[in-house]
Amino acid sequence: MKRLLAVTLGILTAIGGFVDIGDLVTNALVGARFGMRLAWVVVVGVIGICLYAEMSGRVVAMSGRPVFDLIRERLGRRTGLFALVASFLVTLLTLIAEIGGVALAFELASGVNYLLWMPLAALAVWLVVWRVKFSHLETAFGLVGLLLIIFAVALWKLGPDWGELMHQATSPGPIGHESWMTYAYYAIALFGAAMTPYEVFFFSSGGVEEKWGRKDLGTERSNVFIGFPLGGLLSLAIAGCAAVLYLPAGIKVDTLGQVALPTAVAFGKLGLAIVLLGVFAATFGAALETSLSCGYTIAQYFGWQWGKFVRPRQASRFHLVIVICLALSILVLLTAVDPVKVTEYSVVFAAMALPLTYLPILIIANDPDYLGKATNGRVLNFFALIYLGLLLLASIAAIPLMILTKAGQ
Repeated sequence: MKRLLAVTLGILTAIGGFVDIGDLVTNALVGARFGMRLAWVVVVGVIGICLYAEMSGRVVAMSGRPVFDLIRERLGRRTGLFALVASFLVTLLTLIAEIGGVALAFELASGVNYLLWMPLAALAVWLVVWRVKFSHLETAFGLVGLLLIIFAVALWKLGPDWGELMHQATSPGPIGHESWMTYAYYAIALFGAAMTPYEVFFFSSGGVEEKWGRKDLGTERSNVFIGFPLGGLLSLAIAGCAAVLYLPAGIKVDTLGQVALPTAVAFGKLGLAIVLLGVFAATFGAALETSLSCGYTIAQYFGWQWGKFVRPRQASRFHLVIVICLALSILVLLTAVDPVKVTEYSVVFAAMALPLTYLPILIIANDPDYLGKATNGRVLNFFALIYLGLLLLASIAAIPLMILTKAGQ
């Protein structure tokens, strides 16, 4: 049990990064439209985020300082500012969507319009950030989020043709009336969602919150290599459920209720109750991650006191940034903008910001002044550079594909 609790930071980071409100809907949407023909993107994304999350965690374990703090120091304030602006805006956009996602989960459970739940959701996030210890929140929401494993169990219960699913997974490309441009658009969206910038900043800052040192390298790697692949498996299970239930009937998915329906078909009301609890934990956990990440990046760039390892009054500007971001989230959502659409756009915009996030991490992970003898090896650098090329390609193609496909329509 102690070892399981030691990897809850990775589980929370991965569940928030892979199965937040946008990923829940996007994976189901992709499964309903393309079957498992985009599963390879999830696999590529999992490997990529494992590479760079391990680097960022290793930087923390060896230096005792979070990645963004070192980016500013190593690359200078001007270069650091580019990374700050790109990652902060994407993270804020994601926070807006997650607050909306928590409200949608409550709407699904209560029948009360999600607009009425939004202020309460934002208030609850602030109270947890303000009052609950970091170790408690990561353990609670990381473990409850594991209830989303019900998607994998539901997929088995639905009795799919496993050979057909495997055939789809090994036959990448559009089907029916879908175009290659639409296929590429959703491939970039899934890739951007898997490697969204706030994951590495939250993960590295969480390492500082937990006071990781050199002796914790094993724990750091366990978090990476258990948590992120688990998030990827949940994403594939959600897409698989949609591929089995909706693809043969030609039904498109665009609501949270449709995402949860396969579990209700498989297990009835009990399945629906479990998946709603899991969705709440995942979206609320993602809201905590993104709100904290907003505070982490701003405070670390400007050199302010930050974190939950000190009393709130000692990190007042860090907490003020979080409060302002939550207030902005409410104001945006009260315009009745669709939270699901906000997240779908945020993962595409995240793809644009990816090189600005991951190039500085790669530079720092090769600096012996910070990591001593624990810098990247040649093999790791080879694969990291390949991924950097993929990230650059995705960032260049994201907006043109969004315009040409009318956001995947």
